[in-house]
Amino acid sequence: MELTIECQKRPEGSKPNAMRRQGQLPAVLYGHNGAESVSLVMDMKAAELLVNKASVNNTLINLNVTDMPWNGKALLREVQAHPWRGSLYHLSFFSVGQQDSLQVTVPLHFVGTAIGVKQEGGALDTVLNGLEISCAPNNIPETIEVDVSNLHAGELLHVSELQLPAGITVLGDPERVVVTVLGRGGQVSEEVAQEG
Repeated sequence: MELTIECQKRPEGSKPNAMRRQGQLPAVLYGHNGAESVSLVMDMKAAELLVNKASVNNTLINLNVTDMPWNGKALLREVQAHPWRGSLYHLSFFSVGQQDSLQVTVPLHFVGTAIGVKQEGGALDTVLNGLEISCAPNNIPETIEVDVSNLHAGELLHVSELQLPAGITVLGDPERVVVTVLGRGGQVSEEVAQEG
């Protein structure tokens, strides 16, 4: 999924709180020109819509900076919001235009009902909820599906056993446990017990 948002360079000496009162949100873009960063401002409502649809470090965003000669793809790197009101304070973007590959964390989406749950009275225990991967900027999956339908009670699934889309490289230990099916009374297989 790709999203688009328009923004402008933030005027010198502008106060962030005054901007927010005027319906504008301060932001920053990194990585578009080496170590240089540029301060931006965008419409608050557009930013709220973007944050509702985008995932941090996962969704490609077409960043259109209308008053400078740079438009390109970026990842939403950080969202700063009020702790309990949820109102946005600041967004950070990272340009991915010159990157051959990126390191991102992709959520895992568990599909199917395990045999060990459906027929053997076990319970599904998800150990990992996301997976850190390396891939091309235009190849970031929204989720990675994990089919658990063939798991029996006491069995587990490792990272190395996942069916990954082409062009995706998993970072970290491929022998990490992703999910297991606990038997009746919470019993786990010997392998899970040893790893835990």
